[in-house]
Amino acid sequence: MSTVKPAVPGRAPGASQTDVVVQSIREMIIDGRLRPGDRLPIEKDLATALGVSRNALREGVRALSIMGVLETRQGDGTYVTALDSSMLLAPMGFVVDLQHASGTHHLHAVRRMLETEAAALAARQIDVDALAAATQLLDRNEIELTLAEPNHEAVIENDIAFHRIIAEAAGNPVLSALIDALGGRTMRDRLRRSIAQPGADETAHREHLSILAALTTGDPDRARTRMAAHLFTVEDYLLERRTTE
Repeated sequence: MSTVKPAVPGRAPGASQTDVVVQSIREMIIDGRLRPGDRLPIEKDLATALGVSRNALREGVRALSIMGVLETRQGDGTYVTALDSSMLLAPMGFVVDLQHASGTHHLHAVRRMLETEAAALAARQIDVDALAAATQLLDRNEIELTLAEPNHEAVIENDIAFHRIIAEAAGNPVLSALIDALGGRTMRDRLRRSIAQPGADETAHREHLSILAALTTGDPDRARTRMAAHLFTVEDYLLERRTTE
């Protein structure tokens, strides 16, 4: 059983018992009383220590589980997760997906800022296996694009996987997680462009090849510049669509 001794917090005006649970466990993690992999005290003891009902405690634990902070193991209690960046930032993707279409260009602008630097970082340290995987994805798209009716969804899936390889090769898990969180909404916009704009897939493919060439030669400046040019084409499409709708 955990020996963690939670401090009973002063409840902020208007805060619900569930808010108290979330804030208290957050503070216990921040100050080191709870660490990744630690088991929380049993429900009865923790509820008493926090001055909340057991129902409120369960609601707070459920909220923190959704956020990737806690995990409940059937028959074994509740534990602090590894607090991995990709897990903690995953809910951000849900929020991004709910953004109104009128703000999509803002999301793409943020994506561009992140991915251009990811490409530069990746160019300095990407390994042979990652380059081989990226090359294979582009080879698949090249074959797909020779078909009379290419599968746009397959092309975009390979596109996303290509960008994910670069993000992961940057060696910064927080950067990679942020880029991934933006992927869902931007994927839909890319698919729409793929179908609606003649030659869009072919243009993107050529741009991917130029990015891959910069990565292969280990050139951060060219990788950054080519990634920016590639992503600006998507932003330009979105801005043009806004003016015609």
